Amino acid sequence: MDVDTGFYRQVDVYDHAHYIVAFFVLVIGAVGVTGNALVMYAFFCNKKLRTPPNFFIMNLAVSDFLMAITQSPIFFVNSLYKGWIFGETGCKIYAFCGALFGITSMINLLAISVDRYIVITKPLQAIQWTSTRRTCLIIALVWLYSLAWSLAPLLGWSSYIPEGLMTSCTWDYVTSTPANKSYTLMLCCFVFFIPLGIISYCYLCMFLAIRHTSRDVEKLGSQVRKSTLMQQQSIKTEWKLAKIAFVVIIVFVLSWSPYACVTLIAWAGYASILNPYSKAVPAVIAKASAIYNPFIYAIIHSKYRDTLAENVPCLHFLSQAPKRDCMSASHSDSSFRDSVLSRQSSVSKTKFHRVSSMSTTETQVWSDVELDPIDQSHGFKSSSSLGALKDKEYESLTKQMRGNRSPSQEQVRLPSQGTVH
Repeated sequence: MDVDTGFYRQVDVYDHAHYIVAFFVLVIGAVGVTGNALVMYAFFCNKKLRTPPNFFIMNLAVSDFLMAITQSPIFFVNSLYKGWIFGETGCKIYAFCGALFGITSMINLLAISVDRYIVITKPLQAIQWTSTRRTCLIIALVWLYSLAWSLAPLLGWSSYIPEGLMTSCTWDYVTSTPANKSYTLMLCCFVFFIPLGIISYCYLCMFLAIRHTSRDVEKLGSQVRKSTLMQQQSIKTEWKLAKIAFVVIIVFVLSWSPYACVTLIAWAGYASILNPYSKAVPAVIAKASAIYNPFIYAIIHSKYRDTLAENVPCLHFLSQAPKRDCMSASHSDSSFRDSVLSRQSSVSKTKFHRVSSMSTTETQVWSDVELDPIDQSHGFKSSSSLGALKDKEYESLTKQMRGNRSPSQEQVRLPSQGTVH
């Protein structure tokens, strides 16, 4: 039974229903605030995470954090009092904040999908698209778009009232008036269904692009060029970021779908079949959308995990196995050193061969002894090891030339020993 109390109707429900809702709201608020605060902290600590694509993730964390910190405490207190206690003005502010941050999250997911779509399917256009200035401009437009829809009920297009168990507020989708029905329909279309359709189209095109690129590389086989492999690897990296966003979007849509169904049922004129529980439960599920993203990042995003493990003492368990990292690092270092040593050895062997293969004729001797000037640093470093060899070669050649020279022959002037280097 509903009881009129002026601003809202007092619903007749069991007390334990309010307490159960209060418990879940408290958990949602605590996890949402803590988790999204950790996401923001990780992005501020690690400069490598501050890339234009990750700005959208950061913006999503900000909107989810504000959603959790503005909605859950008030919802929790009202549930303990079994009704709305903050007055009509408090209800409007509460509902405005919920609408603003909820719509921002949805449109931000749309921006993420379009960004991934352009980077993967149109890499040339993405060079100009993925800039810090353009990304910040898009984020600003996301907030302005959400602000416009959130201000509408305060300006007369629909209104904000208590809903469900009368412990939270939202726009009036129950009362059948032209303003309420038109706002509900337009809001569902331009904030939920149309963005969801665009997101689905973007991910379908991305999947087809990845599939097409993989098939092209397989057809090329051994004739594939290095540039093609690099392009495929770049696309795979972008696709990994797209998969993270895809999981976030799926969870967000599943969270808000029950609430959208309830509002459309009321819009269609069947509000009488909706009881307080059928209105309250979808509202709680929708507000829980703010807590999932930090867990998704912690599971999929390795840099996020490592950053938190490094900067938050109680989250060291998120880091990867240090032994494996040390072994891989030492292996890579040793491989690098081996490659450098092998290069130096090959260079030294080449120079040694060129010195020892000198001809007996004077012209060939000095032209072949001259070291390659392309890599002079290695020549200077190996001069100490080749010095004795050069001295012996010089002495033997001088003796040989003096023994074979006749008095009638023209004296042959040998270059000074200092010319050999």
